[in-house]
Amino acid sequence: MTVAATVGYRTIRDLNQSELAGKRVLLRLDLNTPLNEAGGISDDSRIQQGIPTLRYLVDRGAKVVIMAHMGRPSGKVVESLRLTPVQDRLSELLALNVKKANDCIGEQVRAMVAELADGEVLLLENVRFHKGDTKNDPDFARELARNGDLFVQDAFGAAHRAHASTVGVATYLPAYAGLLMEKELAALGAVVDAPEAPVVAIIGGAKVSTKIAVLSNLLGKVDALLIGGGMVFTFLKAEGLEVGNSLVEVDKIDVARSFLDEAKNSKTKVMFPKDLVVADAFDNDAKTQIVGIDAIPVGTMGLDIGPKSAHEFANVIKGARTVVWNGPMGVFELPTFAKGTNAIAEAMAACDGNTIVGGGDSVAAVNQAGLADQMRHVSTGGGASLEFLEGKELPGIAILRT
Repeated sequence: MTVAATVGYRTIRDLNQSELAGKRVLLRLDLNTPLNEAGGISDDSRIQQGIPTLRYLVDRGAKVVIMAHMGRPSGKVVESLRLTPVQDRLSELLALNVKKANDCIGEQVRAMVAELADGEVLLLENVRFHKGDTKNDPDFARELARNGDLFVQDAFGAAHRAHASTVGVATYLPAYAGLLMEKELAALGAVVDAPEAPVVAIIGGAKVSTKIAVLSNLLGKVDALLIGGGMVFTFLKAEGLEVGNSLVEVDKIDVARSFLDEAKNSKTKVMFPKDLVVADAFDNDAKTQIVGIDAIPVGTMGLDIGPKSAHEFANVIKGARTVVWNGPMGVFELPTFAKGTNAIAEAMAACDGNTIVGGGDSVAAVNQAGLADQMRHVSTGGGASLEFLEGKELPGIAILRT
């Protein structure tokens, strides 16, 4: 991490030993982990990401009280979304007996917090079992804050949401960034504020509606903007081309057309695929063919970028000094249509520059390709990283400003 990356933000590194030892640290982590059919954890990567901050606090004698959410219980108790599996995995990774409360507020919780010894860890129950969390209810935030002396925000993946457990508690407690938040700010901040040229952004995904803001924000700020995924077809439709049965957001055609007009006057080189893999059905065993973007047959749908486009995109990526990738090039979940996305992952791995992957699908793609450890930074935030790249100040980060 560079010093410049965290200038203007309070972090736990600003606190000395005496400011942590014996203090109740209310720590927000992103522990929203996927579970298998048996109720066990199928991917513990988000839990792993929180361990450095936990060790840092435990080693300095803090009494750590963890807040987290899982799933979307909509303000009611859902037994399958309790954090017990997370408690077990945290205990294993920390080699500590992590305690767990059956709620996140209330007298019983406060009693458990009061009993914590220095260096002990208590996991509170799913904060989203209360409607007050997502509503950022001040009374709920105040109750959460009663469990701590200071607040550490380390849930970058939830930092774009102004919830009680990510933002509201900072009204009542001094707030600091954890080590993961620090890492995210350094990596993504470097891309936004002072990237080394040439800078390339790869933006994929299904819908123009979810990516148009970041596309517009990147114009003039990057040297090349490579666009793939299902949203390509809304742009093709905006240019009057036949797209067959491909995904199109009809209500975003005018938005796509405006972006194309804006791109023509930008110094950024905007690149769309020149060829595509189309199929007669959304199925891994469907009949496929490779066609030019102006030759999509009626009755087919585009499900991946073609080999020429993958090669062209890869060459641009390999010559870059800064690359940021958000969104797959096709339906990578189906092996038949994963070649374009895999080609991007391989090109990123071969790039000597600063390579950053953000967004759940992109992260899943590099993990699936076994290349995650060859990226400079793999962001833990999907929507958060996207909004950060849009130039927005995320509410869960704004509270950390000095």
